[in-house]
Amino acid sequence: MSTALTRNFCIIAHIDHGKTTLSDRLLESTGTIHAREKQDQLLDSMDLERERGITIKAHPVAMRYTAKDGKEYALNLLDTPGHVDFAYEVSRSLAACEGALLIIDAAQGVEAQTVANVHLAHKQGLTIVPVINKIDLPNADLPSVHRQLEEILAIPAEEAIDCSAKLGIGIDEILEAVVHRIPRPPQPNDEVLRALVFDSVFDIYRGVVAYVRVFSGKVTADQQIKVMSTDARYEVKEVGVFTPKMFAQTTLQAGDVGYVIANIKTTSELKIGDTMTDLRHPAKVPLPGFQEIHPMVFSGIYPINTADFEHLKTAIAKLRMNDSAFVYQPESSVALGFGYRCGFLGLLHMEIIQERLRREYDMDIIATSPSVIYEVLTTRNEVVLVDNPAHLPDPSVIEEIREPIVRAYILCPNESIGDILQLILEKRGTMDHTESLDTRRVMLHCELPLNEILVDFNDKIKSISRGYASMDYEHSGYRAANLVKLDLLVNGEPVDAFSTIVHRDRAEPRGRQLASKLKEVIPSQLYQVAIQAAIGGKIVARESISALRKNVTAKCYGGDITRKRKLLEKQKEGKKRMKSIGKINIPQEAFIQVLKTQ
Repeated sequence: MSTALTRNFCIIAHIDHGKTTLSDRLLESTGTIHAREKQDQLLDSMDLERERGITIKAHPVAMRYTAKDGKEYALNLLDTPGHVDFAYEVSRSLAACEGALLIIDAAQGVEAQTVANVHLAHKQGLTIVPVINKIDLPNADLPSVHRQLEEILAIPAEEAIDCSAKLGIGIDEILEAVVHRIPRPPQPNDEVLRALVFDSVFDIYRGVVAYVRVFSGKVTADQQIKVMSTDARYEVKEVGVFTPKMFAQTTLQAGDVGYVIANIKTTSELKIGDTMTDLRHPAKVPLPGFQEIHPMVFSGIYPINTADFEHLKTAIAKLRMNDSAFVYQPESSVALGFGYRCGFLGLLHMEIIQERLRREYDMDIIATSPSVIYEVLTTRNEVVLVDNPAHLPDPSVIEEIREPIVRAYILCPNESIGDILQLILEKRGTMDHTESLDTRRVMLHCELPLNEILVDFNDKIKSISRGYASMDYEHSGYRAANLVKLDLLVNGEPVDAFSTIVHRDRAEPRGRQLASKLKEVIPSQLYQVAIQAAIGGKIVARESISALRKNVTAKCYGGDITRKRKLLEKQKEGKKRMKSIGKINIPQEAFIQVLKTQ
């Protein structure tokens, strides 16, 4: 089939605006899946994706469609995630396409992620076809959505297609728009093979399956290829397309989206955004690739039972094979034993990896509180990257500590503005400007430290706005701040698992909160135990666990008072000795309780 009859497009939208449901309808309408295979969220293959109603991985699928002009077209669709943590999946998918269906919920209107995705699509130079979904809802407000399209996204309202993916309304119009509005793949200047790797998965029987978009030339089974970033050479075993299951073909040619199976053993050999080319006639320059993915959030993952460390090692290595954005390295903690320091794209990404470890690999794990990467400028004028509070250099050699800043876009109802502004100030954020979207909603542009929005920020803006606010953010560099390392001491001994880097103004309340929580979960000893929060040598908060008291004078019935005093002195002496040599063994449950509440 010539590239004139090929269309590559993806579906982009805010989370929960109906991308996966629309892809289900497109697959049914083009006859790609039969009635017996029909099920909701067909492209969401992971249990977690189905349960949470979110897409985590981008899913490619090839369809055949006979248009009203009688021609048969090859349509390659990529269903992309909507959550901000998986924006890297979206950017990869966009590079493999010429156009995008932008879905907007008829009741919710334009959301924060919608704006971010449109910017991404414009940056890649894609043709955007706006689709207004869920028009069957009783609270659908089409005039308002049309106005938002023009005012916020600068897209003419008459270009929008009204549809209901649930009821199958407007599906034919969408397919016709894909065929006639989205441009065909560009004609290659030569026949040299250039294929962009936009994703990869690991198959236990066949090795790495690379998802590719062929821009020029063709790739066939038994062909010798090389990967341009590493110059590694491989032999192609099989090529094919997704329908949505893998369907082998003899060749993939320019304009096609499909898969390549070669003798690649691990996904770490294949960088996302890399270019595959022919070994005998290689391309001189690679295709413009992606930026390297850098984790933003770090957390320690440890097995609750230390004997399970080898099991955890195997499970994490398997997860890494299918997720190039997830990184890890071994670390050990005095309190928790051996584990791994893991890097994630965001909090949802972290939650999903932890959930998959528990569910797919039956692991009982404990995770330390999430932290971000700080830049530390030393007195020698060196910049050190710190992702773990335990690795922070000595305060005497620190010139300044810089924290990562994000530029956030928060969409909220007018009546919630005051409370959300208050929350932004509490989180040490600064307001840039506000933008009215319509009579009911406003978009706030602000800058916030990433470590302040990690744990509960999204939950708080949802509760303040009764679920109507949405947020999207992008990394915008580093900024110096008055940050300190807060240690927790139990009987004068620092417990490394509870160390955190916090702003100096927040250190005292944070120390009080941790100390009081720890007081509840550490069992009483035969002597008083001091729990202290400290910055360097300065104690900022303290709690004490009272000693268990044994009544040693119970056996004395009357008699001389000196006899009782002698027994009490002996007890006092014993406690003193115990305190000097005794070690507090903090139970595992205490760590789990405290780390859960962070």
